[in-house]
Amino acid sequence: MCDTLIATKLATTNNIAVFGKNSDRPPNEGQSMVYFPAKKHDARSAGSTVKCTYIEIPQAEKTYSILLSKPFWMWGGEMGVNEHGLVIGNEAIYSKVPANKKPALLGMDMLRAALERAITPREAMQVIIDLLEEFGQGGNCLSHGNEMFYHNSFLIANADDAWVLETVDKQWAARQVKDVYSISNCLTIGAQYDMASDNLVDFALQKGITKSKQNFHLAQDYSDFLITTFGKGRNRRETTFNTLSSQKVSIESMMNTLRHHNDENFDPQGGLTDVNICMHAGFGPIRISQSTASMVTYLDKNNPIIFSTGTSAPCTSIFKPFWMDTASVLDGEPVPTSQADSSSLYWTHEKLHRAVLLNYPERIKTYAADRDAMEKRFIEGALKLQGANAKEREGFSKQCLAESRAAEAEWLKRVESVPVKSGLFQSMAWNGFNKKAEMAV
Repeated sequence: MCDTLIATKLATTNNIAVFGKNSDRPPNEGQSMVYFPAKKHDARSAGSTVKCTYIEIPQAEKTYSILLSKPFWMWGGEMGVNEHGLVIGNEAIYSKVPANKKPALLGMDMLRAALERAITPREAMQVIIDLLEEFGQGGNCLSHGNEMFYHNSFLIANADDAWVLETVDKQWAARQVKDVYSISNCLTIGAQYDMASDNLVDFALQKGITKSKQNFHLAQDYSDFLITTFGKGRNRRETTFNTLSSQKVSIESMMNTLRHHNDENFDPQGGLTDVNICMHAGFGPIRISQSTASMVTYLDKNNPIIFSTGTSAPCTSIFKPFWMDTASVLDGEPVPTSQADSSSLYWTHEKLHRAVLLNYPERIKTYAADRDAMEKRFIEGALKLQGANAKEREGFSKQCLAESRAAEAEWLKRVESVPVKSGLFQSMAWNGFNKKAEMAV
């Protein structure tokens, strides 16, 4: 379960678009920000291909530099930005048309390919459509003995334009975004769209999921009932859309939206079916995932700023600033896997995150104010450096990374000084996650 949001320049405090996403994945699936530099390829030679997660596709003659939030085991990524200020996030969606279980392209693969090969949102959308129609989407979207199969939707934007693209099998529809938009684990496009595949309606008629061309409604006709309902995709989408619509959006308000909990007195031990924008894993089939990474991108046309947690649960994490021309600062960061380690950013933070969950209402209070103050300094500092040279900005990113790591080590001590208050089901769930990751908490 994920949530992806965009506020175009018409809907923000200073006429600069802001993008945000929470990537909800299994708790033990390490995810990190990975930088891939621009590269020229000998794509003209016969048979020149690139290996995606499961299949190979033709290689492009040139790929642009990208910063990708990437689960460790797949070729693609959950969200990312390229050197041209193009940003994309994807969502799992579920349909009456079963998702393809045979290895094909993951939605995350198409996302990476579009970032590597496109400059504008329209170009990115065409890259995805062409790949979708030629190779199809499919294959297991989880790893290490877990299984999940789904179709994909995408939110694609830059400083001046934004589109939502929703797909089922090889069918698709797209709509241009005027002000704000959000997507979650549900289809959102109805009868009104700007572009669509030639067979979108006929395919629905053939499958018997729509009654007539005149009454066709993509979201109503194609959506499944069970997973869309229990995953509360429509509820979460309504929450994020209404939140964005009710204000002029800023970097800070986008971060706050990604941290949204349904109850101001939120406690992750509260219910077996409790699903939030800031998602916390728990007991049972509804809460098998958590927000394992979060990103907010300030789409300044001259020099976008990427604020990334690189860690799970934005409410327990810090958004840290990066720029595309300084993203190589991440090159030395260890890549997290499904096993706990003592060096990667993801697993180092998990010590704090999982400790907080043992008594969330009281333990989060020990450092939430300091988190907010530090993050405010990071945002203000990054904005002041927009006109600075790359070396200065790189130094600031390194400083923010170091400060956040040191702060989290201190916050862990504070958190552990507060008594544990963990319920039976919560303990059962997290004892299981910790055991599989070989992590002591």
